[in-house]
Amino acid sequence: MSPLSRRRFLEVSASGSALLLGFHMRFDGRAAAAAEAGPAVAAETTVNAWLRISGDGAVTIQLAKSEMGQGIYSALPMIVADEMEADWSKVRVEQSPPGPEYRNPGDPTMITGGSSSVSGNWERLRQVGAAAREMLIAAAAKKWGVPAGECRAENGQVLGPGGKSAGYGELAAEAAKLPPPKTPKLKAPTEWKQIGKPVPRKDIPMKTDGTAVFACDVRLPGMLHAAVRMSPVFGGEVENLKALAVPKGALAVEAIPGGVAVLAPTWHIAVTGVEGLDVRFTKTAADGVSSDTIATQFREALAKKAAVALAEGDAEAMLKLAATKLEADYELPFLAHATMEPMSCVADVKPDSCEVWTGTQAQEIAQATAAQAAGLPPEKVKIHTTLLGGGFGRRFETDFLVQAVTLSKKAGKPVKVFWTREEDMQHDFYRPAYLGRIRGGLDAQGNVVAWHHRVVQPSIMTRVMPFTVKDGLDAVSVEGAKELPYAVKDVRVDYVMENTHVPVGFWRSVGSSQNAFAVESFVDELAHAAKQDPLELRRKLLAKKSPRHLAALELAAEKAGWGTKLPPGRGRGLAVHTCFGSYVAEVAEVTVAADGTLKVDRVVCAVDCGQVTNPDTIEAQLQSAVIFGLSAALFGAITIKDGRVEQSNWEEYEILRMSQTPAIEVHIVPSTAAPGGIGEPGTPPIAPAVANAIFAATGKRLRKLPFDVTQLRGGK
Repeated sequence: MSPLSRRRFLEVSASGSALLLGFHMRFDGRAAAAAEAGPAVAAETTVNAWLRISGDGAVTIQLAKSEMGQGIYSALPMIVADEMEADWSKVRVEQSPPGPEYRNPGDPTMITGGSSSVSGNWERLRQVGAAAREMLIAAAAKKWGVPAGECRAENGQVLGPGGKSAGYGELAAEAAKLPPPKTPKLKAPTEWKQIGKPVPRKDIPMKTDGTAVFACDVRLPGMLHAAVRMSPVFGGEVENLKALAVPKGALAVEAIPGGVAVLAPTWHIAVTGVEGLDVRFTKTAADGVSSDTIATQFREALAKKAAVALAEGDAEAMLKLAATKLEADYELPFLAHATMEPMSCVADVKPDSCEVWTGTQAQEIAQATAAQAAGLPPEKVKIHTTLLGGGFGRRFETDFLVQAVTLSKKAGKPVKVFWTREEDMQHDFYRPAYLGRIRGGLDAQGNVVAWHHRVVQPSIMTRVMPFTVKDGLDAVSVEGAKELPYAVKDVRVDYVMENTHVPVGFWRSVGSSQNAFAVESFVDELAHAAKQDPLELRRKLLAKKSPRHLAALELAAEKAGWGTKLPPGRGRGLAVHTCFGSYVAEVAEVTVAADGTLKVDRVVCAVDCGQVTNPDTIEAQLQSAVIFGLSAALFGAITIKDGRVEQSNWEEYEILRMSQTPAIEVHIVPSTAAPGGIGEPGTPPIAPAVANAIFAATGKRLRKLPFDVTQLRGGK
């Protein structure tokens, strides 16, 4: 089915004949029962595919996006409820099933990613709410025999002339029978009651009282537990499966792609059993690969033919003519997602049906993959999206889902697959390792006259969507490089695809997380080479090309007190970046002790993300993005030895502790532009901002992540 247009969507979904056949997760505390198909609640009326209204006026809003901590269980309903004039205290949220009607307009499938939950649904959800409001007003006007223009909606009821009033619950059934408005009138911003204001998140109570349900919490009658053990080297297979005895208390040992699983009545029996197996894995061509060999591979690739992502003017010619030439290499490692909840999934496969409970960022992909694994058509597969204990791109993948479906089909019973932290850390789809070389030129007056950025790294899209890779160019790999915000006439950005045996995937802010480090570090290097203040050079280059970047930069610099003197051993650094429709500037303040100890003291963020839905969400997401990016910059590295990942848990793959977390300030640039994304844009600028602050404090330039603080010993 092709995606519906917005108008056609409203016409179809809001009609009285478009009844919603939903399936609903019914959870009892920490225990979860199976989903049941059928009407939602007896007293509910379906207004459209997104809305149901019960007799007491409660409004249930279907959400097509997965909640993984980004606050969409409040942000998205706020949009609908405000336009609809719903009583916010009676608004409930429910996860929608997979379906093309729930995709972002223009998206080929239903996903939660690209920081698009609000930005991709802003206009559509406003129309859904406005259409429902007008239909409810029309139903009330018809009931009272008065013109609709004499009625208005307010806080879950329609008010009419002469003191008449009717709650939405009274009107819903008649409203659903009316023809939907083709062009519902949207509220003016001055009429908004919730949009743009801080509203408490609806998911916080259940996450604090323990009733929130993640995939690892789901329990089904007769369910078996599976623990897995996979080849430590990617591409290896079990070579002695038939010789493996079933562990004591377990029920079976089964093969899975690249490994083995133990099925048992409890997870404890399953995990102790699989860890005790004497499994032998096949040798692979990658057994001798290490981080050092990959680094050499990348460095040699710098000389290879590159695919051009951006070519304006003649960068090579201008580099030759430049009065001052600079060249720098920036290196970043593979990174894990390290979600708080390891990969987990429950599957119940029957001869003619399959149900899956998991935290997924891609419901339709999960449905199609489960169908293939179960040997069933997709319409026979139900996906129940639980809360996600962290996503960051990892839960786009379906490897753990395939395991659960395959094992359930073999066992003839529901099966929960729950990975250990070690399996999760060592069998990720990692952020690609990266080598970026930038060459720049300055004229005699200190103007930037040439820029050449070459990116070397593995390709994500050749695996995920190979049809998007044209002439060797993976557009994801040059995100944040080809969108150079600075006014430089002669620019070239190109890419050398250098794949390894290490699987790679989407990681929070994807290519921007790497390219921003290179770009913003190099701009700072150019500023110092030109004997200019890093803020002043950016001002000059942004003023000619990107006023929204500049506005964020000015606000961050002002709030951070840029230019005020700091004590010896302390420094400030700044960086700007745009991705997913938002513009972020960050200023970091650091202290570097004589022994090289590095402490990030303060981070000031400014963001222009267009129209704000919930400012509390903006603040929380930017704080989260900074902490996520700092963890990577200070500690994050997945290293390879003998073909396998060396890290296996958080003691080896550190994340930022509360005691290490700086004070983080968030300032929002007022804007009436369309909403931009907010979940990811705060991550890319933090590493270069800290690197630039380190240089300001010590005069030492760190171009490799994570930062090697041993290079900072001795101060300036």
